[in-house]
Amino acid sequence: METIGKYRVIRELGKGATATVYLCDDPDADRQVAVKVIQFGKDCAAMSRRLRKLFQNEGMVSRRLNHPNIVQVYDAVVEADYAYLAMEFVDGFSLEDHCRIDRLLPMHRVVGIIFKCAMALDAAFRQGIIHRDIKPANILIAANDEPKIADFGLALNLNKDLDRDSTFIMGVGSPAYMSPEQIKGYPLNQKTDLYSLGVLLFQLLTGRLPFRANNQATLVYKIINTDAPSVTALNPNLPEGLNAVVKKALEKDLYSRYRNGAEMAKDLSSVRFQILEEDETVNDQSHFECLRRLPFFTEFENVELWEVLRVAVWREVAANVALIREGEHNRLFGIIIEGNVEVSQGGKSICRLGPGEPVGEVAFLHPSSDLRHGSVVTLEPTRFLEINASALLLASEELLERMRNSLLVRLIERFRNVNKLVAAQGARAVDPLQSSQYGSGFGLKLVD
Repeated sequence: METIGKYRVIRELGKGATATVYLCDDPDADRQVAVKVIQFGKDCAAMSRRLRKLFQNEGMVSRRLNHPNIVQVYDAVVEADYAYLAMEFVDGFSLEDHCRIDRLLPMHRVVGIIFKCAMALDAAFRQGIIHRDIKPANILIAANDEPKIADFGLALNLNKDLDRDSTFIMGVGSPAYMSPEQIKGYPLNQKTDLYSLGVLLFQLLTGRLPFRANNQATLVYKIINTDAPSVTALNPNLPEGLNAVVKKALEKDLYSRYRNGAEMAKDLSSVRFQILEEDETVNDQSHFECLRRLPFFTEFENVELWEVLRVAVWREVAANVALIREGEHNRLFGIIIEGNVEVSQGGKSICRLGPGEPVGEVAFLHPSSDLRHGSVVTLEPTRFLEINASALLLASEELLERMRNSLLVRLIERFRNVNKLVAAQGARAVDPLQSSQYGSGFGLKLVD
């Protein structure tokens, strides 16, 4: 397309299931705009009618909203075969780019972005509008981390009579981000958007959704009936105060959930004051590169290494500190990054371990006992990656399997070394070369 109405097309920005978005020049205002075009298909009249209603709703609702953190709509035109919406062009990225464990934004940036989104949703609600489809793709981030909430096509106008409102369509939204009441088809208010914003906050902090399942039926059951894990269980580096904010946003009981976006923003601001205002990306990259160099992590995929960093705490430990004590009960384990430790039992030294070696892995791997049968003491200032066992059990299945396999391989190597030491001091054995080969037919006796 060269032109869309009065707008001259520069290039295509993106394409979805029902719409294509173009970057265009607005000749009347001397500015660039994003123009969303929806084609009404002739093969499915019902779908075309639905798209037309959703489009008209987005144009009507968005033009009523004037907020710095909501994408501004300038023009909405409906033709016979297509419709288009001219809106503010956001030169940035969507939060969808930062939901993966290896691409998470620094914590203070996440808190600031969600704070502004909560205030924007509060402003929309005071205009009688709820969004109903808050998800990463619908939050665009402009310069200076200014979020812009987009796509009010599914918005519900609370000021209209819902019985006669043709734009009110039950079951709309993205299932993973839908509130329990939205899934059930109950009447909605502003609290449904705050629930979805809580899901988004959880994902941006941990790199995963609060509820995961292999199919939609199981996912729906979990959203309605189960509680989400705490964010600090999945990322021990987060401040404890964020647990209460996320928990309140994800409350299934509407009376216990945040009443409005301003209330949620207030709680987020109090947590933000506890956060060191520095860019953690440099530290994260440095830690990632350090783990990548260790032989223990050779087989780990990059995304799995990033997940390790999210479920672990980087410890700087002085010399002569007991990391693990014989006789205690716990599942603490981790990897030595720098320095050396001594492993002992009953007051006798067993061995010394250096960089890249796991410690405490036996209690983690044991299926039923967390009793410690040895002690681990630092011999010099040591850098230790302490892996949170509870958080690891909630991590991806791929990481859990990779970690267990790597620990088992290292454990078997140690047992083999121990066997060599024992054999060096043992009595002379029967020569296997002078014995019959099992399975060759020699030396086998049938038992009746």
